[in-house]
Amino acid sequence: QVQLVESGGGLVQAGGSLRLSCAASGTIISTHIMGWYRQTPGKQRELVAVITTSDGSTNYADSVKGRFTVSTDNSKNTMYLQMNSLRPEDTAVYYCNRVGNNYYWGQGTQVTVSS
Repeated sequence: QVQLVESGGGLVQAGGSLRLSCAASGTIISTHIMGWYRQTPGKQRELVAVITTSDGSTNYADSVKGRFTVSTDNSKNTMYLQMNSLRPEDTAVYYCNRVGNNYYWGQGTQVTVSS
C-alpha cells in the first residue's frame, strides 16, 4: 500500500523559508512524475511544482516560480519543496502525490505565512 507522508510545515513570517518533505513508501518515486499541491479552504487543490525524476526536469506554477524549488533524494525515496520568499498567499495545506493518476492523499502539512 502506498503511503505519502508530508512534513516540515509551520508558521513563518513573510519573506521567510521552509523546506517540506514527502516520504514515500510502497512506491518508488523515481519511477513517477511527482508533484507538490496546495489547498486552502473552499478552493480546489492546486498543483504548484512538478518533477520528472527520470530526467530531473521541473515545472512550477507562475505563482511560485523563482521562489520554490522541488527536488528528490532517490536514495531516501523522498521529495522536497524548498520554499523561499514566502508570502501570506502561500498559506495552505501542502500535499505531495503522483501527478495525473494520484495515489490516496496523505494528511498534508500546514504552512502558515504571517504578514
